[in-house]
Amino acid sequence: MPDCTFCKIVQGELPSSKIFEDEDILAFLDITPINPGHTLIIPKLHYDDLRDMSDPLIGRLFSAAAELAPAICRGVGAKDFNLGMNNGMDAGQVVFHAHAHIMPRFPDDGLELWSGKKYAEGEQERVHEKIMKEMK
Repeated sequence: MPDCTFCKIVQGELPSSKIFEDEDILAFLDITPINPGHTLIIPKLHYDDLRDMSDPLIGRLFSAAAELAPAICRGVGAKDFNLGMNNGMDAGQVVFHAHAHIMPRFPDDGLELWSGKKYAEGEQERVHEKIMKEMK
């Protein structure tokens, strides 16, 4: 994709602070981190989001996240981290090249997790049924 920022990083046309690179995956520091050490993990080939990726590549992406997160946390002195992936505009995706975030967390860092909503009476069962029909 010619205008994709992450493709330009993969091709070396834009600079990045690389954390990890192999044949399929590249990980680098986010330039607008929520906390120090916030790292993006991307497939080197362009995919818009998780729905476009093959199962083996999805596995490799998240396996790399599991391998990298402990070292990233140790490097910035964090005990814990969030792992997230936004898929599509409604989910908050800004760069439309599939990527996951490793976000080191610190006590009192001011970040809040989303809050859940309770299902209305009978809604959980209806939603479950609709999803199960789509699984076939």
